[in-house]
Amino acid sequence: MRKLIAGLALAVSMTTTLWAQEVLAPEPAIETTIQSQIDAFLQDDVGTAFTFAAPNIRDIFRTPENFGAMVQQGYPMVWRPESVTFGDLRVIAGGLYQMVILEDAAGNLHYLDYRMEQIDGEWRIAGVQILQAPEVSA
Repeated sequence: MRKLIAGLALAVSMTTTLWAQEVLAPEPAIETTIQSQIDAFLQDDVGTAFTFAAPNIRDIFRTPENFGAMVQQGYPMVWRPESVTFGDLRVIAGGLYQMVILEDAAGNLHYLDYRMEQIDGEWRIAGVQILQAPEVSA
């Protein structure tokens, strides 16, 4: 029984360590990059929006039109948000993630993590993940 408890305690501590997050001070240049891409989407300017994507994303979609279609279909809250709020900038497993909270036209909130990379001195978006909304307790 002691070995089981010790094993469980070790497993929990290792998992916590793997998912530990370090919250950083806001980085205005990261927020500007993300907001600029969203502004381009709002103007239907997929060419400009595509320039804010990191090379790995550009390689996957190859053209601004393919990229724009993916965002329209897979991330409609990014394509046409009513409001944008920046949350914490975090380091997770060595990667830099900016939380962004988007409100859609229906008033629903969407939480996203933007994985950011600095390339040649410029911040680029290397991926976007939709997060589960935090639970609210009374």
